[in-house]
Amino acid sequence: MPELAFISKASIDAVRSADGDADARLALIADVCRLNALVAVKQAGSGHLGSSLSALDIVINLLYEQLNVAELGFESLDRDVFFSSKGHDVPGHYAALYGLGVVPAERLARLRRLGGLDGHPDVGVPGIEANSGSLGMGISKGRGIAWGKRQAGRGGVVVVMTGDGELQEGQNWEALQAAAHDGLGGLWIVVDRNALQSDKTTEEILGLGDLASKLRAFGWELETCDGHDHPALREVFGRFRAGDDRPKALIADTIKGRGVSFMEHPAALVEGGGLYRWHAGAPGDEAFEQARGELAARIADGFATLGLVAPAYEPLAPPADVARLEGEPESGAGARRPSVTDEYVVDAYGEELVTLGAEHDHLVVLDADLASDCRVRGFELAYPERFLECGIAEQDMVSAAAGLARHGFLPVVNSFASFLASRANEQIYNQASEGTKVIYALHYAGLIPAGPGKSHQSIRDISLLAALPNMTIVQPANAEETRALLHWAVGEAEESVAIRLAIGPSPRRIELSGELEPGRGRVLRDGHDAVLFAYGPVMLHEALTASERLAEEGLALAVVNLPWLTDVDADWLSETVASSRPVLVLEDHSPVGALGDTLRRALDGRAITVLGIEGWPACGTPSEALRQHGLDGATLAGRVRSIVRGTPR
Repeated sequence: MPELAFISKASIDAVRSADGDADARLALIADVCRLNALVAVKQAGSGHLGSSLSALDIVINLLYEQLNVAELGFESLDRDVFFSSKGHDVPGHYAALYGLGVVPAERLARLRRLGGLDGHPDVGVPGIEANSGSLGMGISKGRGIAWGKRQAGRGGVVVVMTGDGELQEGQNWEALQAAAHDGLGGLWIVVDRNALQSDKTTEEILGLGDLASKLRAFGWELETCDGHDHPALREVFGRFRAGDDRPKALIADTIKGRGVSFMEHPAALVEGGGLYRWHAGAPGDEAFEQARGELAARIADGFATLGLVAPAYEPLAPPADVARLEGEPESGAGARRPSVTDEYVVDAYGEELVTLGAEHDHLVVLDADLASDCRVRGFELAYPERFLECGIAEQDMVSAAAGLARHGFLPVVNSFASFLASRANEQIYNQASEGTKVIYALHYAGLIPAGPGKSHQSIRDISLLAALPNMTIVQPANAEETRALLHWAVGEAEESVAIRLAIGPSPRRIELSGELEPGRGRVLRDGHDAVLFAYGPVMLHEALTASERLAEEGLALAVVNLPWLTDVDADWLSETVASSRPVLVLEDHSPVGALGDTLRRALDGRAITVLGIEGWPACGTPSEALRQHGLDGATLAGRVRSIVRGTPR
């Protein structure tokens, strides 16, 4: 890990108070924030750089010049309100708030760590006005704030940043229509039109067409400009201030990765062979040094031009558990970080999907702009005529799958579990009610990775789907079981199947004996003192760790892998829990509505202790988040010990 340092707030203050061209000062502050965001992401081991870099000139222009929050503060009811609906650009937003003295350096240095800053915006952080990261909600939230300000007679405009790809979510267009109907002239949106999504261009994923004409047709006052041109931004925002009661929209043409030559679109897209590599993930050491060098040189020149002394750098202490960091899936920005194993169950899923595509010519794969993260790019390349890219529009994707299923196709629907199971829940319900078969791949399921924060951690998806007739929910323990469950879902299951998939590396390789049998689990470790059911590579690792620790004390905890979360074989279960030993369930989910409730129904009258993720999921490294919820192996061993010995936990 290179030595890391932020440019100090005092140096930013010096730029703010310097004589000279105001636009040069704003551009320089934006570059300082780019460097500090780069350092924060490198320290965190994950985060979104491309989107942060494209948005920063706009963010700085708003927070440091156009809006009144620097003077009035974030507690004033008459303040201007700014937030990002896309939320992926939050490292840059945090860096801007650090420059204003709102976020301290020690919190910025703990991006994506427990007690630091969440990986997506959270209102628990000073200066953050709305939770986001789950796309498409921001314009509606802004509409509510603007309506409330007008109703209460309060001052201040409301400015919402959106991504261009984000506009594929249908809720945006509901909000655009309603805001115009309400005459909310104090509501502005800024579209960060960088023309790229997670790894492909917006036009390739789902083209927006003539966006300016669409926004005008919805009744909005519309402006366009270069989103890195501070004089142009100033003129547009000035016209917005003087405008009528129509809501205001700016399409700001920006460059994804702005400020770092090899991250900038379109050069980065060419270098990546048509895929953008810098959407998510921390750069490797060499790429980081190159990026930091480019920014630092330009910043030094900017300070000299303004007649200021060179910027001061504040060193950061290295993270204690850097080798254990595992954040969001990366878009190719460097090698995968060190971990205990190189097994990714999602890789096995993607490979098996290609194999099954050759065997089943009616199999169609649908994606929501996550083809690389969900490992379905291989299927897209092998069978492009059976790959349907739906963009960031989960509800449309699921209903399209329902239509395909009604006409003889077998759709396999892919997105992150937190978005697919919840945002499209009514559409999944409707599909299931038609008695057709669809396979839902719920990627990013569970608590880990925890760095992105609660918008991406899926701890409610089982409960959202488990009540549906014609639906089975499963989660594999390892690569072998992933292949077997997908093969069963495609070739044998009569009902719809939801497959939860961990997206990070397996903490250990789970060894399974015997064949996969519907409704039946497999014993990983025998024990006569208690039996613990678990599923998925993360929680099975913690369960086995707890069992190993307890064995050193003379307590024998049996561990059972049960991938069938909603359907269990009654005979097998009765035999497995035949003794009087305590029965426990370790959930990678809320304690409500998952495997524990399935076993309670199957073992009517038998006491079952469910250990799951209580409350809001913690943001941090895997070890921090698991420990916070009492689900790491060491803490789990203590909880089991108390249950077995009948002492208070």
